[in-house]
Amino acid sequence: MRIKVCGMTSAEQVLQLDEMGVEFGGFIFYPKSPRYVFRSMPRAEIKKIRGQINKVGVFVNAPIEEVLQTVDDCGLYLVQLHGDETPRYCEKVADYVGVIKAFRLREDDNILWKIKDYQDVADMFLFDTEGAGYGGTGKKFDWSVLKGLNIGKPFFLSGGIQPEDTDLLKSFAAEPVAKDLFSIDVNSRFEISPGVKDMNKLRPFVTAVKQI
Repeated sequence: MRIKVCGMTSAEQVLQLDEMGVEFGGFIFYPKSPRYVFRSMPRAEIKKIRGQINKVGVFVNAPIEEVLQTVDDCGLYLVQLHGDETPRYCEKVADYVGVIKAFRLREDDNILWKIKDYQDVADMFLFDTEGAGYGGTGKKFDWSVLKGLNIGKPFFLSGGIQPEDTDLLKSFAAEPVAKDLFSIDVNSRFEISPGVKDMNKLRPFVTAVKQI
């Protein structure tokens, strides 16, 4: 199972993730986030990060030109659109770089209706927990709302995943909907403080998840 660790603010920690075999490192380019990467790292430092890990930029309702410029300046592999971006917006960005469109879910959402207009314009989806703002909540949504669905596109599973969740992930991976599960996405539950990851929690978790 692939893993994305989001909210990275240190090149050294990104390289540690790379050594663990983590496939994706997320950098948040949303100024209101406590993990806004430009508070800690300039563009050139992000671009210099090398290795097998793929850099993902997280944006919220940013101007398209700003997104594309940041992709170039920081050497991003994918962008994650975590705001209210329209299908047309996603399509324009996807002409330049791979796009993950994030959806914040409530238990009463008609998920297939919510994603239908994005099927042809995003490369992947990400499902997160509905919250008051645009950032992650650190809370888990009820994954059972995805059971029985045919998402029809690779997706990331996010929302409050924590070190003790390996058995839950194993169970979810056995569900038919998980045929489209591309990666899990973790963040705040593996932190010492916003943007600073706890490697002592991540290492055993990554090892366990890689065995699912």
